[in-house]
Amino acid sequence: MKRNVLLILLGFLSILSCKKEEKTPPPAPPQETTEEIIEIKTSYGDMYIWLYKETPLHRKNFLALADTNYFDGTTFHRIIKNFVIQGGDPNTKDSIPGNDGDGGPDYTIPAEFVDSLKHDYGALGAARTDNPEKASSGSQFYIVTNKNGQHSLDKNYTVFGKLLAGHDIAYAISTKAKDANDRPITDIVMDVNVVRKTLTQLKSEFNFVP
Repeated sequence: MKRNVLLILLGFLSILSCKKEEKTPPPAPPQETTEEIIEIKTSYGDMYIWLYKETPLHRKNFLALADTNYFDGTTFHRIIKNFVIQGGDPNTKDSIPGNDGDGGPDYTIPAEFVDSLKHDYGALGAARTDNPEKASSGSQFYIVTNKNGQHSLDKNYTVFGKLLAGHDIAYAISTKAKDANDRPITDIVMDVNVVRKTLTQLKSEFNFVP
């Protein structure tokens, strides 16, 4: 009987010893921060856009529209070589070319002019109607295709982003055949998505550091 008790005790002590020897696994490395960027897919190639945090109203609005597929199936309805390509109008989904450029949600966005954000090559700007406050359209946007920039627009239209990649795609779109109203003869349809990239990916894929 004493022998059995001793064996049980030794076995218990052996288990405790093994448990003490078990190493605690190292903590998991912290997940890298990610940033939201815009992807515009077209039949001519894809463009990637950084939305400026210095223009929070425009950024939040564009992300919300893209996240709900608002832009999907719309077209670039105005293209001017060495100037801009313009899109974001839901009217371009219908078969009535004459109403292109008139559509959008029933709200505007207050102008957000920032001295350091200019109409450089690849800048993303907000289109607007003629209004004293220079408030932006709720959805229509343009991308500058003039390689020297289009600084006559500075402080007249809000710049709220820039191309990270796809400058050549935007420029190529601006050169396509168009009618007298600068509308492309062949529809240039877009698919707009919100994608997340780590800081490492932004650096390696776009040579960009926020």
